[in-house]
Amino acid sequence: MSKEWFSNCAISDRIQVNPINCNEILTMTARTAQIQRDTLETQIGVKLDLDGSGNSEFDTGVPFLEHMLDQISRHGLLDIAIQAKGDLHIDAHHTVEDIGIALGQAFNEALGDKKGIRRYGHAYVPLDEALSRVVIDFSGRPGLDYHVNFARGRIGDFDVDLFHEFFQGFVNHAKATVHIDCLRGDNAHHIAETVFKAFGRAVRMAAEADPRMAGIMPSTKGSL
Repeated sequence: MSKEWFSNCAISDRIQVNPINCNEILTMTARTAQIQRDTLETQIGVKLDLDGSGNSEFDTGVPFLEHMLDQISRHGLLDIAIQAKGDLHIDAHHTVEDIGIALGQAFNEALGDKKGIRRYGHAYVPLDEALSRVVIDFSGRPGLDYHVNFARGRIGDFDVDLFHEFFQGFVNHAKATVHIDCLRGDNAHHIAETVFKAFGRAVRMAAEADPRMAGIMPSTKGSL
C-alpha cells in the first residue's frame, strides 16, 4: 500500500494519525482512525474522520462502489480516504467485502468507548420512484437485516449482490446493528443511491456527540 497516496490524499491534513508497524493498523486521534488491512486477496487502506465535512478520495478499482462510498461521505459529513488493491481479475467480491470490513474497523476504532454519542440513527431517503430506510445502532452487537430487491443483477459492470457483502463486512467489524430496507423502487441505480445516502445520514445521526450525554455511556448496562 502506497504511503505516498495517503500523504497526498485530499483529506490527509484533516486526519492526523500515527501508523504502527503491524499487519492491521488501527490508530485514533480524537474521532479519527487509520487502518491498513492486508490479506492474500486484498490490500486495503482507510482513513476516516467522523467529524469531517464530506470530503473523500477513493482509489479502489471499483468505480460504482466509489460512487456509493461518496454518498456515505457526503451525506454522513465524514471525511474518508480509501485505497484498495484486490484480485479484480477474478471479480470484485473480495475487494468490496474487504472494503466494508476495513471501513467497519475504522468506525469501531474512531468511535472509541462510545461515551457521549447518540448511538441510534435512522434516515429515509427518496430518489424519484425509489425510497429506502436505514436504521443503525452502534450497540457492540453485530447484526444486519437487509431487504433490498433489485430488478436486475447488475448496475453497469457492478454485481448488486456485493452490496450485501459490503454491509455485512461493515456491521461485523463496526460492531453495529443495521436494518436496511428498500421500501419501493424500480430503477436499480436509484435504489442503490437511496440505500447509501440513507446509510450515510443514519450513521451521521448515530455517531454524533449529544451534548446532554457528554461523558455518559448511552447504555443502562454501562458499556457497549
